[in-house]
Amino acid sequence: MSIAIAKELDTRGLTCPLPILKAKKALADMQSGDVLKVVATDPGSVRDFQAFARQTGNELVDQQADEVDGREEFIHLLRRR
Repeated sequence: MSIAIAKELDTRGLTCPLPILKAKKALADMQSGDVLKVVATDPGSVRDFQAFARQTGNELVDQQADEVDGREEFIHLLRRR
């Protein structure tokens, strides 16, 4: 399954609440149905983005964890409501 990414946001190195705040700002500038990809290193971002999607009505399309250069990265895909 291929998902068209409208915008990508790099929040590596940032901790809560900054990845959520940056995602909220990015989504505000996007069209309904557009997908935002957020790359984070904060393990708490997994549950943070789940809660954010529930509270805002944006769809959490996918979440993944990958190891890159010995550190874990978390990828979140959000579809703008």
